[in-house]
Amino acid sequence: MKHDLKRGALLLASATLFTAALNALQKLTGTQLPALEIIFFRNLFSLPFVLLIAARTKIILKTHHFGGHLLRSVVGLVSMIMVVVTVTRLPLAEQQVLSYTQPLFLVLLSIPLLHEKPSLQRWIAVSIGFAGVLVVASGKGLLHGSATTVPSWAYFVALAQGAVGALTTMQIRQLSATEASTTIALWQAILMTLMTALPLPFIWTTPGMTDALCLVAVGAFAGIAQVLQTEAFASAQVSAIGPFAYSGLLWAGLIGWFGFGEVPGVAMMCGGLLIVGSGVWMLRHDRPARQQEAVATGTMDAATGTPP
Repeated sequence: MKHDLKRGALLLASATLFTAALNALQKLTGTQLPALEIIFFRNLFSLPFVLLIAARTKIILKTHHFGGHLLRSVVGLVSMIMVVVTVTRLPLAEQQVLSYTQPLFLVLLSIPLLHEKPSLQRWIAVSIGFAGVLVVASGKGLLHGSATTVPSWAYFVALAQGAVGALTTMQIRQLSATEASTTIALWQAILMTLMTALPLPFIWTTPGMTDALCLVAVGAFAGIAQVLQTEAFASAQVSAIGPFAYSGLLWAGLIGWFGFGEVPGVAMMCGGLLIVGSGVWMLRHDRPARQQEAVATGTMDAATGTPP
């Protein structure tokens, strides 16, 4: 694989920009429309972009692990619902920074599910990351029951979404042992679209013109972000460009500030630094191990991982 750090970093930062933008649109529509309706259109309108990615290699739907794809889609759907619920109620930057706990939960879940033994450095990184969560929580009064207009439960849902996202990542890794990445992405898009279409007649709320345009844009932005992310990790090694995935916090902060008047507080910024720092530390810690593995196997392709 040709390693182009500048191209990979630019593409990944652009992907996080589109992700932050679609979260802002979900925040706008989430006050008017049911979460499942928003997610239906997100998956429906992102499907053409998934097909575009798959068409670059070969579109393969045949699978011997349909149950695995179904379970992964159900967990992914739960994660998407949690995102819509939290971005509707939390400032964009705070929802974004709490979503960065996914790598921390990935370490914890790897113990019972993959029987791994995390290194001391990983445990230190996890401790620093969750210390950052406590700092963010203390800034909103969650530790002494004096939260502001934002409901306390929304912060816990945002934190839980990090755990659910980590479980989704773990399922993708397990499926990747026998399935092509495009096959996983296609089944996810198809199954999520079908699953959210089933309850649609019972929850349908007719969107206005503005909301309808936002729903189209949500799906398009999700698809564009996926294309950019795929190109980014095809351009450079994950361990090299992975930290640029945290640029999403910058975009979310700027959009929240100028679009919704959400000014990040000191606690959020300090806690965010701890959470992001722990994630970057784990990425850097992974680099020597991946390089040794690549040398041992005779390959230098590190693009099989997932962004934080």
